[in-house]
Amino acid sequence: MTTSQEQAIPTMGILSSRSRRRSISRGIRYFIALILIIYAVAPVIWVFGASLNPAKSLVGGTIWPKNASLINYDQLFNHPQYDFEGWLLNSFKISGITTILTVLITISAGYALSRFHFSGKQNFMTAILIINVFPAILAMVALRSMFQQIGLFIEQIGLDSHGALILIYTSTAMGINVLMVKAFIDAIPLDIDESARVEGASHFQTFRYIIFPMILPMTITIAVLTFMASYADFIIARVIIQSMDKLTVMVGLNLFTTIRFNVDFGMLTAGAIIAAIPIILIYIPLQKYVIGGLTAGAVRA
Repeated sequence: MTTSQEQAIPTMGILSSRSRRRSISRGIRYFIALILIIYAVAPVIWVFGASLNPAKSLVGGTIWPKNASLINYDQLFNHPQYDFEGWLLNSFKISGITTILTVLITISAGYALSRFHFSGKQNFMTAILIINVFPAILAMVALRSMFQQIGLFIEQIGLDSHGALILIYTSTAMGINVLMVKAFIDAIPLDIDESARVEGASHFQTFRYIIFPMILPMTITIAVLTFMASYADFIIARVIIQSMDKLTVMVGLNLFTTIRFNVDFGMLTAGAIIAAIPIILIYIPLQKYVIGGLTAGAVRA
């Protein structure tokens, strides 16, 4: 055996060993990913199967019921006492207005904090950080009392009104998002603004035609996360809203647990499936923007 052949044999053994380790590592990663997918998808499949179960029970149920039917969905939309469609529209209305207000105020405030210099700017940003340390739920007693008093003069934003919910959701969503937008805009060179100013553009035109297209991923991220958070909220809506016709879908679904002595899991799971569809339809086509916005914002911050 020649010297070159003797050197080739160990080299081939090393390459074979490395290839085997890569295959094992890849197999372990795929196995873990499969377990995580099953862990995430199995509850959804189980809930969907329960929504098709006419027995209205989860006890002794299977993933796919034998006598599957849409009776729970029919009863959900034709319930004599509860207006599920109205709850959905209320949630869309509140979440949609909250999202629009949050985006407009957030990007405007972020641009102002990034590009303008004014007295108290640093103290203002510090205050935003401190306020966001405490969750909104800690202020629920104070908020309820405050909106109850406001309602005596302005009914549209008083207790038991959608306006009150919109104000609370908008105020809680703005805080940290303003700082995220500011950090995002800080990474954009000032030379771009100065060049636009030389061409005669105003601050608004500079923001509208130059800055805004560059922060679009972050804007979409804020919009999607704000919509999802306000749409899925239960505690604040449960405390503020009292009238049956003004309930959001998440609070309304809780009523199905008190229809009878036993929980009506049929309509409850059917309502949960219907309520989840809008979030899925919004998130899936925009997920690349959300991931890109969060990643870019984290890098820039």
